[in-house]
Amino acid sequence: MNSKLPKTPMVSLNDVSKQFGDFTAVKNVTLNIKEGESVALLGPNGAGKTTLLEMIEGLQNPTHGKIQIGGFNYKENEKQIRKILGLAFQETRFGEKICVDEALDLFATFYSVASEKVETLLDWVSLRAKRKAYVNDLSGGQRQRLALAIGMVNSPRVLLLDEPSTGLDPHARREIWKVLKDLKKTGMTLILTTHYMEEATALCDRIIIMYQGQILEDGSMKDLLRKHASHEIIEFVISSGHPSANLLHKIKHSYFFFDEEKRQGVLHVENSAAVLPQLMRKLPRKNLVSISARPLTLDDLFIKMTGRHLND
Repeated sequence: MNSKLPKTPMVSLNDVSKQFGDFTAVKNVTLNIKEGESVALLGPNGAGKTTLLEMIEGLQNPTHGKIQIGGFNYKENEKQIRKILGLAFQETRFGEKICVDEALDLFATFYSVASEKVETLLDWVSLRAKRKAYVNDLSGGQRQRLALAIGMVNSPRVLLLDEPSTGLDPHARREIWKVLKDLKKTGMTLILTTHYMEEATALCDRIIIMYQGQILEDGSMKDLLRKHASHEIIEFVISSGHPSANLLHKIKHSYFFFDEEKRQGVLHVENSAAVLPQLMRKLPRKNLVSISARPLTLDDLFIKMTGRHLND
């Protein structure tokens, strides 16, 4: 047997589309995710992230194309897929009078999991002290940690998370991130949707940028920024008027945008130290409110590609 032959992708999508009537939510997506990868589906609301994730989860059937999980397809091998998939939704609802340990015990019975696993999961998500608390009395962060524990009941090889920290305060968000970072170390495959740049950067090795149902870019943070543009941003604000037509004459740049409402100009350049003196000579000093330089971010890249912010 040739050990150098490529392994079957853990998750494989081939020309997948999803339509709801005349609306195309996901369009012709081809995607392969290896075992052990941590992948973020990044994009604004309505980009198609959740629909794509729901098709991977088996909650939606693709209108066109094929999906395989661990080499299996849903039509012939749904039971095998359910054994290797774990799910954590953006919002998990429980009965009003169910306790934390009762919720875990309930899901454990679905997979014939021993009670010892429930005890381990309570410790893993730091909810042992809350085991007899009603789920409805938990904080948002605690409920989301419980959802993660439930998603891990069957010891999945792939964990799918739909915006795992949306609506949480910064402290609760970082608690969720800590749990997910621990999972990464075990070699589990993680796929999450998010519109938080910081979340994608903190948790994932690979970032897939989606917009209007399509994949715009796919790669590591470093690769995406290196591929797309110059590495620095110059921003300036003027109190009135509009940058003159010759503002960018002889200034080397890859992108320029002026926001009339904010009176803010954004310039993508290779070397801000070289460009700033030239720009300062061209900007009207009496109208200049501020000027600064900083590294390129994913949001800058997204704006350049779509004209929108990621969190729009």
